[in-house]
Amino acid sequence: MDPPVDVTMRIFLTGATGYIGSAALEALVRGGHEVTALVRSRENAERLLTRDVHAVVGNLADPTTSRTAAEGFDAYVHAAFESGERGPGVDRTAIETLVAAASARPDTVFVYTSGIWVLGHQRAPVDESAALNPAAHVAWRPERERLVIDAGRAGVRAIVVRPGIVYGGARGIVGDLFKDAANGLMRVIGTGDNHWPLVYDRDLGDLYQRLVTSPEAAGIYHATDDGEERVADIVEAIASVVPVRPEIRRMPMAEARKKMGAYADALALDQLVRSPRARALGWAPTLQSMADNASRLFEEWRRGREAA
Repeated sequence: MDPPVDVTMRIFLTGATGYIGSAALEALVRGGHEVTALVRSRENAERLLTRDVHAVVGNLADPTTSRTAAEGFDAYVHAAFESGERGPGVDRTAIETLVAAASARPDTVFVYTSGIWVLGHQRAPVDESAALNPAAHVAWRPERERLVIDAGRAGVRAIVVRPGIVYGGARGIVGDLFKDAANGLMRVIGTGDNHWPLVYDRDLGDLYQRLVTSPEAAGIYHATDDGEERVADIVEAIASVVPVRPEIRRMPMAEARKKMGAYADALALDQLVRSPRARALGWAPTLQSMADNASRLFEEWRRGREAA
């Protein structure tokens, strides 16, 4: 496969201060692209300006504040998500606004961030062709994916990325496990025998860069390191590298659902997920095991906490 096209692109990014969006931002800036980030506060805008990233303040829930700002770009990367009950509705509004902006110019790219939980339980390895069986927590996402893919009929190079559970730095689900370990108590939903598809944050950022700049890239792409790591092994690896070994407690599903709702069932999914389409673009994750790199990742987590 030929490498991505070496060309500077004007890219509009949402979620630039979030976990996934910040990884995409780092890779896009490193690739020499001109990035404009939509942020929700002047404080975030000023923070990005120190890194030579243009920022505009707007609200994804109100297209009148973002439509004009989003006009005239070569590519759009939507990595933002608003937590809470209104999140799915805001996400749909954002897609419609950004797809409309992308459709106004020829040869424009639109990249949407979904996730592997739309696949449901997958105890045998699956690729991007797998039928969807979304966990209740993300039951709304397949319809959003269809909206994006349908944009391809209007001439947009439409792409859906389904990242695995992201690790690296101080944020995210795995970052919370490091925090729990440092605080002395780690909770595992169920037995921990389920598998989590994973991806290192910097590797995920590199995939966004490749998708934007590879002219043939379109459709659905998984973003996982192709590993088969059990949650119990991930937790044990983290517990072994913190200064004082934490207590590890197994939480029954009934208790987890009572405390966490549908999110508990998503965390308990047993999934083996492969990413052949991403690898066909030349994407090769630099880290292929979270557990094997737990010591390094703990130091990343510690430095991230100190910086915050």
